[in-house]
Amino acid sequence: MTINAPFAVKILTAFIRDELAKFGFAKGVLGLSGGLDSSVCAALAVRALGPSNVLGLMMPYSASFTADLDDAGLLAKHLGIAAETIDIRPMVDAYFERRPTDDRVRRGNKMARERMSILYDVSARDHSLILGTSNKTELLIGYGTIHGDMACAINPMGDLYKTQVRQLAAHLEIPEQIQAKKPTAGLWAGQTDEDELGLTYAEIDEILFKLVDERERREDLLAAGAAAKKVDRVLALIKGSEFKRQLPPIAKISARTIGHDFLYPYDWER
Repeated sequence: MTINAPFAVKILTAFIRDELAKFGFAKGVLGLSGGLDSSVCAALAVRALGPSNVLGLMMPYSASFTADLDDAGLLAKHLGIAAETIDIRPMVDAYFERRPTDDRVRRGNKMARERMSILYDVSARDHSLILGTSNKTELLIGYGTIHGDMACAINPMGDLYKTQVRQLAAHLEIPEQIQAKKPTAGLWAGQTDEDELGLTYAEIDEILFKLVDERERREDLLAAGAAAKKVDRVLALIKGSEFKRQLPPIAKISARTIGHDFLYPYDWER
């Protein structure tokens, strides 16, 4: 699972630059959480577009997660990019005042979608495109909010497992305190990804890599000594989140249907 970091940076920076150019954009915007994934994405964007063409949005829920906000500010300064801070609490609280709930997942999902709504508004304001920060591990197990943090215009991180994002972070010289943090979606105080998932990212990535990249079967992993409980947990997460990885299915009733047999090419009629 070890990557050639310099080669990966070359591929991913070219991807960012080329994909934005295809749509007629030169600027990128992304949510800066103070975590590893958004930090690596921002560093790649700076190398691809230049620091003056990258904007980091920090969107805390009031004074929560001040350490993460400090780390996001540190990263923006480290990369020399502009950053804006927008408190999402007034918007989130206005909704739940009318529809109160103690469900932390619902509240967390609302926060994630509020942040994405702001990102799209700012992208329209600045004529920029949103760079996604979800990694391959999160996408495969569905650990993200659909139309929230999983939404974006392009995703340079989507084919990198979390373990590989860590390798890239070291190569890109992301500040040590960010590299050392426990991964968290920042949904509520004290929440960490690994506690919520019940597995470490190292354990998940090892299983995913064998199932997805090496096309091994459940039986192969068990024969090699993997714990059935862990393998079955990962398989259940993959199967249960397939809808998050697909565009909404369109019922086909015409000769050419979007997503079925009409896929608009960038160079059509050029």
